[in-house]
Amino acid sequence: MPIKINHKLTPQKLIAKINRLFELSAEKISTVEKLWNPVHGTPVFTVQGKYTSRGWTEWTQGFQFGSALLQFDATGDSVFLEMGRRKTVELMATHVSHVGVHDHGFNNISTYGNLLRLMREAKIPQNDREQEFYELALKVSGAVQAARWTRIADGQGYIYSFNGPHSLFIDTMRSLRSLAVGHALGHALMGEHDQRISLLQRLVEHAVTTARFAIYYGQGRDAYDVSGRTAHESIFNVNDGHYRCPNSQQGYSPFSTWTRGLAWAILGFAELLEFLENVPEHDLLGLVPELADRVGSRASSKKASRVVHNAATLKALLLRAATAAADFYIENSSSDGVPIWDTGAPNLHRLDGYLEKPADPYNDWEPVDSSAAAIAAQGLIRLGNYLGAHRDVQNSRRFCQAGLTVASTLFDEPYLSTNPKHQGLLLHSVYHRPNGWDYIAPGQKVPNGESSMWGDYHARELALLLLREAKVEKYLTFFGSILLPPKNINS
Repeated sequence: MPIKINHKLTPQKLIAKINRLFELSAEKISTVEKLWNPVHGTPVFTVQGKYTSRGWTEWTQGFQFGSALLQFDATGDSVFLEMGRRKTVELMATHVSHVGVHDHGFNNISTYGNLLRLMREAKIPQNDREQEFYELALKVSGAVQAARWTRIADGQGYIYSFNGPHSLFIDTMRSLRSLAVGHALGHALMGEHDQRISLLQRLVEHAVTTARFAIYYGQGRDAYDVSGRTAHESIFNVNDGHYRCPNSQQGYSPFSTWTRGLAWAILGFAELLEFLENVPEHDLLGLVPELADRVGSRASSKKASRVVHNAATLKALLLRAATAAADFYIENSSSDGVPIWDTGAPNLHRLDGYLEKPADPYNDWEPVDSSAAAIAAQGLIRLGNYLGAHRDVQNSRRFCQAGLTVASTLFDEPYLSTNPKHQGLLLHSVYHRPNGWDYIAPGQKVPNGESSMWGDYHARELALLLLREAKVEKYLTFFGSILLPPKNINS
């Protein structure tokens, strides 16, 4: 097993590293806030240690202000609460009504969602008008995200990416949070002729479609079918709704696995399983076809004829996708848990035995991606906790300890940024290797030493999850206390 899992780690044993991370984090957030001019767009990733913008989609601004809210949650420093709250009100409204992206769960749950969660958890004072403002933003965000809908051949569908109606991105698994929260708040998408469209229905359909077409299960789907391999993009013919092929925008090829996409799958499916545990079972009946025995096979693109008779069938299907992706991550990462940016990167053959030793971000041939590691670590821990609650002790421990092993690696050098002149927190993140967007320093042959806004955010979120576990505080979820008890849920 390539990741050398440390079975002795606990969240409590990581407290010193976590506290150090948040000490460094405070300085980084303050520096970016002081020096960044919003007229330049959104900070995306660093070049020579300074945050810069990159016009593609504005998907990282929520991580910028959400990081301040996580910092407050972890430390109680009200300076960061005020910063995150003020910037959310000033600058995030356009993200709520953005009809051109699949990123609502990134931008709006990280800001409005964190603020509502903090208020529901009584970490900030109750203010009814303020709460209503956050709730309205989250309701609209969930509905706008759900409106990006493509129907496929068997009558199901998916939220399409910014590439257009033909395109399903694996990233969107974590953006489903916007639909989940909107549904939990009692909202629905209204369509033509006042058709009331359930956000829960679209959330579930998207998750099932992703599990069917974006995750591989070793069932002979194609010549590259390895269980857990994950496609960044799945392409459909929008004329008849049939699946056509895998693709990749940021990975090396359609038939290799871009590891940040793999990480989005692990965390997205694990988090969705946590959410569905809090949804009344009767709300899930009949939402999707019965596909558990056919997912991943050539037959999975044919029209299904039966319906789900219980929520357990749905959860088993999503759990299968989550565990396949998690197993693949463990088997295809270096011994310390940090992956190369793509499992099929063209120069991997030059990195002799790279899976049997700690990752080397300064190697000459292929960059690592610490942001993928931060995302995946949280997903592994959540998946392990979910399995533990369902009495799968062996797999629960394996995934939790793998996640802790990755976290321990990231919360220390050479990944934790200790240089006060570097604005990033998590080093050795990459953005878009095929497009050549990542900075390569003089004397280096591949990108390294730089940070990304999503990598920094997810490092903080991972640290906060573990800090709360270590202190036996309320378990951190994106839906917080919103679903407990449910509020006017419409199925």
